Amino acid sequence: MLRLPPFAYLKPGTLAEALELKARYGQESMFTAGGTDLYPNMKRRQFEPYYLIGLRGIPEMSNIEVSRGIRIGSGVSLASVAAHSLIQEKYPALATAAGLVSSPQLRIMGTLGGNLCVDTRCTYYNQNYPWRKSLGFCMKKDGDICWVALSSPKCLAVSSSDCAPVMMALGAEYRLLGVGGERNIKAEEFYRDDGMDYLNKKPDEILISVSLAEMKGWTSAYRKLRRRGTIDFPVVGAATSVHVNEEGVCEEARLALGAVASAPVLASKAVGILIGKRPDRSLIESTANEAAKLAKPMDNTDMNLSYRKKMVSVFASRALEEAFRLVD
Repeated sequence: MLRLPPFAYLKPGTLAEALELKARYGQESMFTAGGTDLYPNMKRRQFEPYYLIGLRGIPEMSNIEVSRGIRIGSGVSLASVAAHSLIQEKYPALATAAGLVSSPQLRIMGTLGGNLCVDTRCTYYNQNYPWRKSLGFCMKKDGDICWVALSSPKCLAVSSSDCAPVMMALGAEYRLLGVGGERNIKAEEFYRDDGMDYLNKKPDEILISVSLAEMKGWTSAYRKLRRRGTIDFPVVGAATSVHVNEEGVCEEARLALGAVASAPVLASKAVGILIGKRPDRSLIESTANEAAKLAKPMDNTDMNLSYRKKMVSVFASRALEEAFRLVD
């Protein structure tokens, strides 16, 4: 049985207190909320903080506020996001994605912010310490080589968030707070295509909340491929949002792919095929095939590599068909 290493749990009551603790303990500390990804990684010695700064219950991170759009605190549980009636009605892709993360028990503990910032994954990285030591450590932790592609200058671990591609497809904006102050950043600018340096976020910054604009006349959808019907991370994720006018013509569309690279991929050029046209299955298939060209899966996660590549266009098509209400 893998056991957690010794650690001290610190419970600030405010964001200011959390940032002060982070400044005090620096690299010896990490923020945590639900801990559903962090604690397993600590058991495998992939993260080795001594101080854990608990963010659960901090007011600014714990609520869902509805105005002309919606603001969701990063500390809101995935179960609460999936069950929220307005999110289900106005942002169905997000409700679906949150409801497909892991298992019911972990969705109660896990938070939206945790899934948006979830660590990248790789067959050669997500193993226990003795396994990684026997092979030779990879560059993501303790080593200097990428076992997926030996000549690669960077880590190729895969983005495995369900909610991140949805946020890109919905045009979300993130609010961050750190020692240096507060800033807002678009979802598509928050992620980097680097398995080690995968977030545009400093270690002392906290993701406070996510804001979504009112999407009148838009529909959205998310489709996920995984081996089992629960627990598993996405092997492919496809999120889309579309706006169709009264004549049935697509005026705007966004499509984002997850688990196909070290960051979610926004297929902006591909959805241009849809603009100004009445979508049908043939047009959607062409769009999905064009989007799939952006996917660069490597042999470092579940399922056969060629199968995963083929499924990118399949699941992109399914998401678009659902958003355009073409599902039988």
